[in-house]
Amino acid sequence: MATGTSDRILDAALASFGSRGYDTTSLDALAKQLDIRKQTILYWFPTKDALLGAVIERSATELAEAFEVGLEGAGEGWAKVEAVVRAVFRLASRQPELLALVREVSRLGPPAATKMLVVLDPLVQRASAFLEAEMDAGRMRRHDPRLLLLAIYSTVIGMVTEVEVLRALGEEPTARSLVRRRADVLGLLRSALKTEA
Repeated sequence: MATGTSDRILDAALASFGSRGYDTTSLDALAKQLDIRKQTILYWFPTKDALLGAVIERSATELAEAFEVGLEGAGEGWAKVEAVVRAVFRLASRQPELLALVREVSRLGPPAATKMLVVLDPLVQRASAFLEAEMDAGRMRRHDPRLLLLAIYSTVIGMVTEVEVLRALGEEPTARSLVRRRADVLGLLRSALKTEA
């Protein structure tokens, strides 16, 4: 029961922080939504900041695990890039609130963004080393690996979380459009990065 309550609180906070934003999420509204007292939330998470920290920690771990699962058996070279992009889009279809939280945490900046980066940093280091090796081998065009990761992150996260921008461009967020956007992102990345070799 105890673990179930804290998990329910974390799930509701994740959905709210991702969709409405941290600043407009209130503990009173979360308590009402969960049909519990605000004091119950404060028992598990003494402050709204502590709740955000717990949501970030759990979400960053889930995100890292999704990338690891996506990379398992992905093969070498370009197949790894495809695997990561596919993992992000799969996550977007199953847990859109998780990627929306990533966007919100980026907006909030430190210390929230720092907390997420600490968990994701080993993946960032591996990805940078992978890109550098692919460039050294001549399989990818030469770019600054960290800047390239930022560009890939911005493109992929934007394509899966900026629903209102997509609607303004005439794209309704459906499962079919998500698959089409994934193919478009992969095509864009392939043409920008992959050499003919």
